Amino acid sequence: MQTKRTIKEKIVEFDSTTSSLSNIRFDVLQPSPLLIVISGPSGVGKDAVLNEMKARLLPFHFVVTTTSRPPRPGEVEGVDYNFVTPDAFKNMIANNEMIEYAMVYQDYKGIPREQVRRALKSGKDVVMRLDVQGARRIRDLFPEAILIFLVPSDAKEWYQRLIDRKTETPESLKIRIDMALSELQQLDIFDYVVVNAQNRLQKAVDDIEAIIKVEHSRTRPRKITV
Repeated sequence: MQTKRTIKEKIVEFDSTTSSLSNIRFDVLQPSPLLIVISGPSGVGKDAVLNEMKARLLPFHFVVTTTSRPPRPGEVEGVDYNFVTPDAFKNMIANNEMIEYAMVYQDYKGIPREQVRRALKSGKDVVMRLDVQGARRIRDLFPEAILIFLVPSDAKEWYQRLIDRKTETPESLKIRIDMALSELQQLDIFDYVVVNAQNRLQKAVDDIEAIIKVEHSRTRPRKITV
């Protein structure tokens, strides 16, 4: 026969339950900020993807790369790149102010260390646009970084994009084609591949957002220390 519990017994049981609740910490599952690299062959649409991510007002810090090349028409200082002279860039290298840097098509490009450190410390995911050479360097320095490789839907579409930019000579087109062949052979350093097909930019960015959401749901979160 089941006996009725007194009010006092029920209070004791409730107090015991709430006491146990105080030992439960869900904040251990709060995601750590991520370091995300968007890469791929020249002309695949890396800038377009990042611009669409910015237009969606996603809560990320988008790294502004420093380069020694002169601005292209329409590029804005501090928005598209930080433009410096070759000598100034070399001084930054000497002072260990770059996380990574490389000579790309006869010009220096690099990621400022302090910019990334500040963003991660604030709790924001950091998104950076890099060529494959730079992505490999980030993989070596930060094994827990997320590397995403953009590809076009096919080679003809990609070649037409390069031509449509109207910035390439026949010689530079050949260099970019040879470079793309080399980059495709390094696909194994990347975590994800996203197709950025012609007129399907929204879909490509949707896919990248989905990747980031999944990464934030990992039971073993990635840890980044700069």
